[in-house]
Amino acid sequence: MSLRPGNGCIIMLIGIRPINDFAFKKTFGSPENKLALISLLNAILDLPNPIVDVTIENPYSLQDFKDDKLSILDIKAIDQTGRIYDVEMQLSIFSGLIQRIVFYGCEIYTDQLRSGDDYALLKPAYSICLLDGVLWHDSKKVHYAFRFTDQETGRTLNDTLEIHTIELGRYHFEEKDLATASFLECWLYWLLHAHEYEPEELVRLFPQEAIRLATQTITQIAQVTEDKAMYDAREKAIRDREWELNASRNEGLIAGEIKGKIEGKIEGKIETIRMLQEILSLPISTDSDFEGKTLEELQSQTADLQERLRNRRVS
Repeated sequence: MSLRPGNGCIIMLIGIRPINDFAFKKTFGSPENKLALISLLNAILDLPNPIVDVTIENPYSLQDFKDDKLSILDIKAIDQTGRIYDVEMQLSIFSGLIQRIVFYGCEIYTDQLRSGDDYALLKPAYSICLLDGVLWHDSKKVHYAFRFTDQETGRTLNDTLEIHTIELGRYHFEEKDLATASFLECWLYWLLHAHEYEPEELVRLFPQEAIRLATQTITQIAQVTEDKAMYDAREKAIRDREWELNASRNEGLIAGEIKGKIEGKIEGKIETIRMLQEILSLPISTDSDFEGKTLEELQSQTADLQERLRNRRVS
C-alpha cells in the first residue's frame, strides 16, 4: 500500500490500479470473484435477462503471469443460458485496434461451432473492450455498443454478436457525482480511482457486495508479497510498452516531417524546371517525366536549365 499524510496521521492507500492487467485479471477472472464479474457484465450490457451465474473459462492463474503466457489478458465466461462473454482491459491505443477488436469478437462467436454442428446452436456472444484512453476523438461518448443493424429499417440481428467499447479516457466523474451515478458509472469510477483510496473509505463509497469483493481483492494484492511483485512487474511492463509506443509515434512524426519537406522541395524543383523550360521555349515535362526522379536528379536538371538560360542571355 502507498502512504499519504493527512490530519497529523499517515493514511494507507490501496495503491493498486485495478486497470493493471494483473490486478484486473485477478479481480474479475478468479472463480471465487465471479460475483464481481457478473456485476460488471450486467452493468455494461443491461440485458433484458440479467446474468445470474457464470463459469469462467480461463480463470486467473499466477503461474500464467510467471510464464508470460498471456499475450491477451482477457476473461472468457459462459452464463447460465450459454451466452458467451469476453472482457479485455486494453492499456494501449494503436493503429489497427478497431480491426483487432472486430476480429477477436468474430472469433469468439464462430469458435462455438465444430465441423457438422448446427448453426442454430450458436449462442449470443459479447466482446467487451475497456480502453485506458480515447479511441474516437470526434465524440464524447464513453460506451459504444455495436450490433448488426440495417441502417434503413433499424432491424437488428439480435442474439448474435455484440461488440462493446468503453473509453475510460473519456470518463470524468468526480466523487461528488457518485450519489446519482448509474451502477456502470460506479464501476468505472472504481476502476480508475480505487488505488487513490484507503480500503475503509472505498467500502464506504461502494457498499455493494460485488464492489466490496473487488476492493478486498486489490487490497490483498497490495499485502501479498508475490502478488505485489507481479503487479509491480506488470506496471513496469506497461510503462515500457507506453514508452516504446510513444517513441515509435515520435519517430513516425519526425520521418513524416522529413518526407514532407523532401516532397515539398521536389514539387518546388518541378515547378522551377517547368518555368525554365517555358522561358527557354522547350517542351514542358509531364508528370510521368518526373516519376522516380530523386531530389538530386531534379537539382541537376534545374542547374542545367539555369546554365542554358545564362548562356542564352550572354549570347
